[in-house]
Amino acid sequence: MRISILQTDIVWEDKQGNLRRLREKLEALRGTTEIVVLPETFSTGFSMDTEHLAEPVTGETITTLRRWAEEYQLAIAGSYIACEASSYDNRQPSCYNRAFFLTPEGDTYYYDKRHLFRMGHEVEHFTPGNQRPIISYRGWNILLLVCYDLRFPVWSRNIDNEYDLLIYVANWPVPRRKVWDVLLQARALENICYVCGVNRIGTDNHKLPHSGGSVIYSPKGELLATVPDNEEGVATAALELTSLTDFRQKFPAWKDADHFTISSDNNSR
Repeated sequence: MRISILQTDIVWEDKQGNLRRLREKLEALRGTTEIVVLPETFSTGFSMDTEHLAEPVTGETITTLRRWAEEYQLAIAGSYIACEASSYDNRQPSCYNRAFFLTPEGDTYYYDKRHLFRMGHEVEHFTPGNQRPIISYRGWNILLLVCYDLRFPVWSRNIDNEYDLLIYVANWPVPRRKVWDVLLQARALENICYVCGVNRIGTDNHKLPHSGGSVIYSPKGELLATVPDNEEGVATAALELTSLTDFRQKFPAWKDADHFTISSDNNSR
C-alpha cells in the first residue's frame, strides 16, 4: 500500500484558504498513492476558537474532503475542530480535536484526541475522547492518533498485533522537536508496526515555529520517507503487509508483551 505524507504550512483560521491549497496538492497526487495524511487541525491551525471554527461531520470541511476522496480515489487522514451537541447540556456543544480517515469508497472513521495539550489550554476548550477505534482499510488495520497522544505509549500499545500502521497527525513546535523525532521511531520499534507522522511547518498565531519532521518508519525503525525540514512537500512510501507479517513471525516479541486494561478516567491498571 502506498501512503503519502503531506507536510504544509497552515493559514491561521482560514478554512477556505487551506482547503483551496489542499485541493491543488490532492490533484497532483491522483493515481500515485492510496492514503494521504495531513497535519493536525489542517484547516485552521491549532486554534482554541471553537465557538467560531467548530463544525459537525456534516459541515463543510468533512463534506468537502469526502467528495475529494471519491474524486481523486484516495483516502484522506488528518484532524479538524469538530463539535456536536452535548448529551448533558444541549445548550453547550462539545468540541473535539477530531481525527478523520475518509475513504474513496465513502467509508468514514473518526477518533477524538484523547490527550489534550493542557499547556496550550486545549483542555479548556475541547472534550477528550475515550475510544480508540481500529480502522480496517484494504486489508490493513490502522490506528490514527493526534499529536500529544504520542507522549503516552500505553494509549498506542499494539496488543496482539491489532493494528499494522500507526498514524500521528500533529502541530508539534520546534522547541520540542527532539521528542517528536525520538518517540515516532520508538513507537515503530515497540509496537512492531509501520509508523507515519505528519507535522506542519511555519509559525502559528501564537508565534510558535514548526519545522515539520514528517516521516514514515518501518517496523524495524528504518526511515522509509521524509520531507525536508521547513519545506512544504510530499513524500510517499510503499508499505508491505507480507514483510510485516513475516517479521512478526520471525521476531515475535509481541507474544511476551504485558497485558493491561485502560480505565475511562485515563488511569491504567
